[in-house]
Amino acid sequence: MPIRNPVEWMVAQLEVGAALGSDTASEYWPDKRAVRLPKVRQISIKDVRASLAGGLRDFASSRTDVIFMCLVYPVMGLVLAGVAAKESLLPMLFPVASGFALVGPFFALGLYEMSRQREITGRMNWLDVFKVVRSPAIWSIMAMGGVLIGLFLLWLAVAQAIYDITLGPQPPASVPAFISAVFTTDAGWVMIALGLAAGALFAVGVLAISVVSFPLLLDRPTSFTRAISVSLLAMRRNPLLLLLWGLVVAVALFIGSLPFFLGLVVVLPVLGHATWHLYRRLVTA
Repeated sequence: MPIRNPVEWMVAQLEVGAALGSDTASEYWPDKRAVRLPKVRQISIKDVRASLAGGLRDFASSRTDVIFMCLVYPVMGLVLAGVAAKESLLPMLFPVASGFALVGPFFALGLYEMSRQREITGRMNWLDVFKVVRSPAIWSIMAMGGVLIGLFLLWLAVAQAIYDITLGPQPPASVPAFISAVFTTDAGWVMIALGLAAGALFAVGVLAISVVSFPLLLDRPTSFTRAISVSLLAMRRNPLLLLLWGLVVAVALFIGSLPFFLGLVVVLPVLGHATWHLYRRLVTA
């Protein structure tokens, strides 16, 4: 059997997945309860712990780290290479790295699908990620992803504006000079405070519209607007616990990023699977 390069193999898998949205509703959602209107329930801290435990179990059952080993390193490598090649990008390093959390729910779709397939078949394989493209809701999913990408780009614009009015607009002379300006000047601390405040607003907004919407679009027939409205309802009914969930995600991503982003190979799949289990506890048939 000939060995193909990764690009050829990926194209072949997408061809197996067939055209976008090619599955019918009955094929993709065999569970009859899927057609019912979703109901949002109040959760407890036990549900948060159980969701994380479920994420760990799903991660342990399949080598999902392989997926993110292919995705995380090239992205981070490009960012770091860009910083090394052009120091004018240095002020955007933290906004880009932290902004990954804003688009994370979209890029975790494959992990949600893997957990969904495990519920249906009792088995899970990382090739299940390619089944997402056959979903009848793929266009709504892509629209939702476009919203998050738009918010990510808006966050970068806001972060650049904050830098311009505090330490900028001229680029830093060097890495040491930039670090010194950030932590030893009043303008640097103002930049940190404004950046954290703006980042928190973006993070809470994305959490509110996406914590349920992506899993819901995969789970049952629903519209783009209904998915967002159900997600907002979940946030209104569980504000403190979902904010706690957001904090857990942020801390986990930070810890996973410390050893040269190596920890993200484990953290990202676990959080993705756990989000599916949290959705199951938030939304009932």
